[in-house]
Amino acid sequence: MTTLDTAELDLLTEFRRDLHKHPELGYEEHRTSEAIQHALTDAGVEYRAGYAGGTGVVAHLPATEDTGRPAVALRADIDALPIAETSGKPWASVHEGTMHACGHDGHTAILLGVARLLKDTARRPNPVTFIFQPAEEGGAGGKRMCEDGALAGESGGGLGPPVGRIFGLHNWPGMPLGVVATRPGPLLAATDLFEITVRGEQTHAAFPHMGHDPIPAACQIVAALQTIASRDTAPTEPIVVSVTQIHAGNTHNVLPAEARLVGTVRTVTDEARSLARRRLFEIAGNMAAAAGCEADVSWTEGYPVTRNDPALSAHVLDIARGVVGEEKTVEIPDPYLGGEDFSYYGQHVPACFFVVGTCPPGVDRPALLHQPHFDFNDDAIPVGVEMFRRLALAETA
Repeated sequence: MTTLDTAELDLLTEFRRDLHKHPELGYEEHRTSEAIQHALTDAGVEYRAGYAGGTGVVAHLPATEDTGRPAVALRADIDALPIAETSGKPWASVHEGTMHACGHDGHTAILLGVARLLKDTARRPNPVTFIFQPAEEGGAGGKRMCEDGALAGESGGGLGPPVGRIFGLHNWPGMPLGVVATRPGPLLAATDLFEITVRGEQTHAAFPHMGHDPIPAACQIVAALQTIASRDTAPTEPIVVSVTQIHAGNTHNVLPAEARLVGTVRTVTDEARSLARRRLFEIAGNMAAAAGCEADVSWTEGYPVTRNDPALSAHVLDIARGVVGEEKTVEIPDPYLGGEDFSYYGQHVPACFFVVGTCPPGVDRPALLHQPHFDFNDDAIPVGVEMFRRLALAETA
């Protein structure tokens, strides 16, 4: 199944745990970027640094024969999250309040591992480009890598020939170790953000009739927003409207002048995304007005839908059957409503994002992504490396 020997796996595991111990937030991954560059230098792989604000790295291996093919790109994200770690592992974060709670340390180790393997491969029919990207966690580092020419080849700011197709992976603790899964079309959602400020008139809590209380209005808005999913879109349409913050008042006997709601809308079609935005503005404005208040609404577009090229999705699943077997190869039936800035690469070239299961045998409730006790499962490194290796070497897709 895997071409990694024990010594190479030990090296990658050590590298991964070092990254885990020294996590860095988006666009601050200076030590991480330097570690990647040192490792690429040791492996004899050409690279260029300084992308996406300074910490992004693009590496490249040419084909071993002149075929004129475009490059195959493989991508890993390198940033951590502002979460205080409670894993208790010997390699737990030494930076208070920051940890690799999403497994990007594992993704980075996997991509480095495949670069090392391919460097020593006698025949590479395709040029291969390796993208180590900062700031996936809300910073849109993928968009900046594209803007800086990571996919464009030597003439456009990258290395080697332009990229013709790109693959990315993510560890998935909710699936058994070694499972490889993806789907054609939308895999992950658009991740739009909203903020609603309900403005009323402040008054003493004993005399509510003397003002306009924004708190009941805000509560009614929270409830009414759920009708976007339950009544405005089809029951089969994947959509989530989540209010994640409510802020109002600062003492027990005053009805405040305003209440603020913050949240996210997740959709997988352009039609649902447009409808959700329109209805959110209508509901907030009308519900506030009914309570004698006003609503100021802001909408910030987040990551686009992560949409897999159907042919590449079939290709990934076919490769997976050869790596992990038929039983561990899964076509995901419905999109997930998480988001990923791998989506930006798919706006430029055919792309496929897939997940690799990391839940150990016998574990019923693994630590999930973005939880403080999460740690990447190093046993998944060989599967990730072998998937990337075979995708890079495949002559057709």
